Amino acid sequence: MAASHVAAAAPPDDAVKRRFPRLPPPPGAAAEPREEASTVTGMTVNTPLCFRGKKILAPMVRVGTLPMRLLALDYGADIVYCEELIDIKMLQCKRVINEVLETVDFVAPNERVVFRTCEKERHHVVFQMGSADAERALAVAKLVESDVAGIDINMGCPKEYSTKGGMGAALLSDPDKIESILTTLVKGICKPVTCKIRILPSVEDTVNLVKRIEKTGIAAIAVHGRKKEERPQHPVHCDVIKAISEAVSIPVIANGGSHDFIKEYTDIETFQKATAASSVMIARAAMWNPSIFRKEGLFPLKEVMQDYIKYAVRYDNHYTNTKYCLCQMLREQLETTQGKKLHAAQSTQEICEAFEMADFYEETTAIFEAKKTSLETETQDEDDQMEDPDVIKMAVRFDKREYPPQITPKMYLLEWCRKEKHPQPVYETVQRPLDRLFCSVVTVAEQKYRSTLWDKSKKLAEQAAAIVCLRTLGVPEGKLCEGENHLINKRKREDRECLNNRDHGEDLSEPSHKKANFIAETSDMNVPKMPR
Repeated sequence: MAASHVAAAAPPDDAVKRRFPRLPPPPGAAAEPREEASTVTGMTVNTPLCFRGKKILAPMVRVGTLPMRLLALDYGADIVYCEELIDIKMLQCKRVINEVLETVDFVAPNERVVFRTCEKERHHVVFQMGSADAERALAVAKLVESDVAGIDINMGCPKEYSTKGGMGAALLSDPDKIESILTTLVKGICKPVTCKIRILPSVEDTVNLVKRIEKTGIAAIAVHGRKKEERPQHPVHCDVIKAISEAVSIPVIANGGSHDFIKEYTDIETFQKATAASSVMIARAAMWNPSIFRKEGLFPLKEVMQDYIKYAVRYDNHYTNTKYCLCQMLREQLETTQGKKLHAAQSTQEICEAFEMADFYEETTAIFEAKKTSLETETQDEDDQMEDPDVIKMAVRFDKREYPPQITPKMYLLEWCRKEKHPQPVYETVQRPLDRLFCSVVTVAEQKYRSTLWDKSKKLAEQAAAIVCLRTLGVPEGKLCEGENHLINKRKREDRECLNNRDHGEDLSEPSHKKANFIAETSDMNVPKMPR
């Protein structure tokens, strides 16, 4: 199912609100998650996230994506943590508003959505990152701050993919770095900062570390009551969590009770009392059945899985992630007929068919297609309005296979401008919000040129604009079919001169002719977005 992204830098509240058919909430779900807010002079003001007396969905790799977080909120969770996301990966992402799904997406250069969130969870979701560097952590926190309720640093994951970069549980042996990261975050952002740790070999060392962490000004600390070498089958150390709870004044969130304690809702309070913690964070028990958060008791698993699938379809979750989460819920039922159908599914549609939800899938995709068509029509209307009658246009694209290596139309246009003593070309590039394609206008001798075809990158759009200009002027553009290429000959002459000068012992570490003849053409470094 195609999703449309709109590049943006403003928070979700500034996004255009559009009225389209909304999907009904899952059966038994609350209409909307609860929001902690206060009313002042008729205006709603969001209060800071509170970490006392809360039931919290733990951060879980591959599980804590948007569908699971929303379902947990529907069933009664107060706060939900996203899966750990690495700082370096997040810093490569662009924040975009997805108008079709009504989400905010953080999209990697390869177009993969690394983190997706929506208005429904904005006051309840804590963004957990893996980081071993204070400045990188702060940069990521600032990137996502307007879309989440809090920021958490993972200091408890014992897996190699986290610890090998000095992140996760590796930070437990470097309290100075812990202090640096947390202090930088607390001072650098407005949202509450938390961290999640595992216990150290001794109670004393653990309590001392937590006291030092408390001094950084964080809002709460989550404690997984196991050492970094221990696994779920090992008993959780409630006594250590209790010692921490009694030693500090900030909220302590107890984690690690799924195996020994939490089988149903009432067990959450039992675990909280055993640890004297302010709140309880639930991981595997929620992964197996997120209705663990329901005061009224667990829903039947089939119903829970169907509720999960509705959110997965509604928010275009990748089918492999949907499949993985459903498999965690089925567990020992994977060998049943239902489990085998799920295992064989190779798309979201096939997953829906396996759970007798084909009609829901078709209805939802039809709504999205109608919405996308409407947005495309609106975008085309905007394109028509921005048309400049003084711009010379052609329907052309740049295909590098038609040109010699390292020779481009932009180079030919720059060379022509120098020869004719014109100012060098100036490129203005815009990105269309709906499909994120680019269009460039080049100005040469006070005349503007552009291609009517939109391209997938800024560079391609600029080359296309250069082609329009060159063809209008009747100037060669450097294509292989044009025969002898004077720029290639020019480069060959310069290479021969280099060799001759080198034979005579001249210093050619920075050949001046390269700087003179092959400087980059002028173009906008920051691509503006078309107004919405």
